Amino acid sequence: MPRKNNRNTQGRIIAAAWKLFYENGYDETTIEDIVFESQTSRGSFYHYFSGKDALIGTLAYVFDDKYEQLEKEIDPDASAVDALIWLNHELFAMIESQISMELLTTRELKDRLEELQGKEICLQGWIRNHRKQKNIGFIDFFDGTCFKNPQVVYDESIDAYAA
Repeated sequence: MPRKNNRNTQGRIIAAAWKLFYENGYDETTIEDIVFESQTSRGSFYHYFSGKDALIGTLAYVFDDKYEQLEKEIDPDASAVDALIWLNHELFAMIESQISMELLTTRELKDRLEELQGKEICLQGWIRNHRKQKNIGFIDFFDGTCFKNPQVVYDESIDAYAA
């Protein structure tokens, strides 16, 4: 008996989840909905994912699948620049039509703002932009997980932030 393609099962779960997140919203999509849409089982779902929240980190798989599909459609006579422009256009068209922008934010941080108020947190990533206006500084922080990135606003008069 041939062995099942694990990548295919996991991929079907991921594809079904993101389709449902877009159509119904994240909060309205249940694990049962994802299992039904992916034509898999609860056991398969929990084999790959600890819960619905674990699917948030799978967007890269969606992009990889789209790139694999687009790779077959690239004009072989196109220049490298034209091919990249076309790939980006197609990927962003897919994002606009199939990916909920709400899920492209730093969801965990956004959902926990009240709980984290006044507490020290650690962000890992890099500074995309830093600008100062009067005594206020702004740091655009990028961690590679979303399109809407957190921004740190600080008062330069605080000794810890003085240059």
